[in-house]
Amino acid sequence: MIRYVGVDWGTSSFRLWVIDADGQVLSERKGSEGMSTLTATQFGPVLEAHLAALDVGTDVPVVICGMAGARTGWREARYLDLPLPLDRLAESAIRVPHDSRDIRILPGVAQRAASAPDVMRGEETMLLGAVRQFGVDGTVCMPGTHSKWAVIEKGVLARFETAMTGEIFALLSRQSTLSHFVDAAKFDGEAFDGGVRAALTHPESLLRDLFHLRAGPLLDLMEGAEVASRLSGLLIGLEIAGAQAKAGDSVTLIASGVLADRYMRALDGTGCLVRRLDADDAVCAGLSASAAALWPTP
Repeated sequence: MIRYVGVDWGTSSFRLWVIDADGQVLSERKGSEGMSTLTATQFGPVLEAHLAALDVGTDVPVVICGMAGARTGWREARYLDLPLPLDRLAESAIRVPHDSRDIRILPGVAQRAASAPDVMRGEETMLLGAVRQFGVDGTVCMPGTHSKWAVIEKGVLARFETAMTGEIFALLSRQSTLSHFVDAAKFDGEAFDGGVRAALTHPESLLRDLFHLRAGPLLDLMEGAEVASRLSGLLIGLEIAGAQAKAGDSVTLIASGVLADRYMRALDGTGCLVRRLDADDAVCAGLSASAAALWPTP
C-alpha cells in the first residue's frame, strides 16, 4: 500500500519515489524537469503528470526536498541555521497550496558565517537519511555540480562547505579554449590518477597545469580522452586537497554512478578510510524519515 511520495527536485533533474509504509520503494520516476527549466506555475502540473503516470491517487501526500524550495523555485522554504539537529528538518517544512493533495517542501540549510557563507538544498535530507538509516557520523563528502563536505556530530549538522567542482569542469570543458580538445566520452584512468596526484601534491600549480591541457594536444602529446580525464582528476584532486586537512582519516562518500567511482578512486589514493553509500538510498531514507514525522502512522 502506498504511504507517501518522496521527491528530490534539483536544479537540472527530477527524481520521484513511491514509498510504502515500511519505507520500501514501490516505483520511481526520473526526468529532466529541474528547477532551472520551470516557472513557479509549472511545478504542480509536472508533479501531477509524473504521479498520474504511476497511478498515484490524490489522497497520497508528497514530501519534497531540493531546489523546489528555492526562492526561484515552486515556493520558498527558508534556510535553517547551523548547528542543526537533522531530525528537526520536518518541523520547518512548508505546505504548498494545492487543490487536492497534501504537499510539503523541506527547508534548506544556511551557514551564516561572514568569512565562509554557504547554503545547501537537498543534501541536508540526504544527510538525515545517512544518519538515520546508516548511522553516519563525522565527515561526509557529497559530490555534484556543487560538491558538499559536511561534518555530522551525533546527528547534528555542525558545519559544511561547498566546492564548485562540477560547474568549473563543465565551464572549462565546454566554454574555454580547452573545449576543442576535451573528449569526455572516454575515461583514461592513468591520466585521471596523474591529475589527482598533481593537485594533491602541488595545488598551487593548478592554473599552469590547466594550460598544459591546451598545449599538449597542439603538440600531439595528448589525446582528447587524456585531456578530459586529467582535467577531472585535477579538479577533484584540488577539491580533496582543500578538504583533506579538515576531514581527518575517514570520510563517508555519498554518491552514485560515475561520480561515485571517480571520487572513490581519488580518495583511495589519499590513504583515507572511505565508506561509500548510494545517494539515492540516502535521500530516500531522509525523505522517509521526514514523511514519518509529517504524517505519523495512526
